[in-house]
Amino acid sequence: MKKQGHPEYHDVLFIDSSSGMKFVCGTTATSDKTENYEGKELPVIVVPISSASHPLFVGGKQFVDAEGRVDRFKKRYQMAAKPAPKPAPKVEEPKKAKGRAKKVG
Repeated sequence: MKKQGHPEYHDVLFIDSSSGMKFVCGTTATSDKTENYEGKELPVIVVPISSASHPLFVGGKQFVDAEGRVDRFKKRYQMAAKPAPKPAPKVEEPKKAKGRAKKVG
């Protein structure tokens, strides 16, 4: 295997931003932020969702909306749900008689 063609594989501390869970995993990803975890100085990568907060793994009872998707959906369709402004009432003009006018009298 070429030494220069592959990125460095090392341990990284992943932090779940929605639940606060921390776990170490080997990866080629890196970060400038570091944190001391279990006596080791490790690069830190913050993830929005992991197995600690994903509904599939926590039984579907906990819902995490880290990105605000539900709020954006509600905001977008709240405008569509508003009734349209009522048009001004039409003023009816008197109907014109068809044909010749009859003489009265």
